[in-house]
Amino acid sequence: MKRVAIHYLRPPDHQTIYDQLILDEGADVIVSFQPSTSLKGPVRVGDTTILEDGSPVVWFTFPDRWHDIGLFHLADGTFTGLYANVLTPVQFEPGGTDRDTGDAGDGSTADVIWRTTDLFLDVFRHPDGHVEVLDEKELAAAVATGAVDAVLAERARQEAAALVRAEAADHWPPEIVREWDLERARATAE
Repeated sequence: MKRVAIHYLRPPDHQTIYDQLILDEGADVIVSFQPSTSLKGPVRVGDTTILEDGSPVVWFTFPDRWHDIGLFHLADGTFTGLYANVLTPVQFEPGGTDRDTGDAGDGSTADVIWRTTDLFLDVFRHPDGHVEVLDEKELAAAVATGAVDAVLAERARQEAAALVRAEAADHWPPEIVREWDLERARATAE
């Protein structure tokens, strides 16, 4: 099974490299899997934990789109919601043998490298269908400090708004997201 090293930049200069398995590749979407997410603390929406250390995540990356989608879970596998990161379109590169080119993070070599920049906004769809846009204050702060320019920030806001409109019209998430769940991801990864 192919591995990807995702170089994820959060402006201005915080880069994290995520090691994931590629489960399925199509022209319009790549499905990847992070069996156990390493986190310093839980990710929350309001008072609800949506991701914690050890949580599995199924990811959907869409070439040329300004977002990706994750199926979020708790460490015990409980589904917590659908999480769309607003980000720059992913750049796809061949793998390599060090952190700058393709180290998957554990000394192994990734087959491919993806690079993207987080644009702070996220769209979260709770299991009950309620949708909300997250982290507008963080985006505004990034603009105020010059970490993100105003044009890019406006593009991020447009993307988040488009996802909310598409969900309200029952056009989002895409069908491929509905076809995958944690059980299928785990079975495919084995």
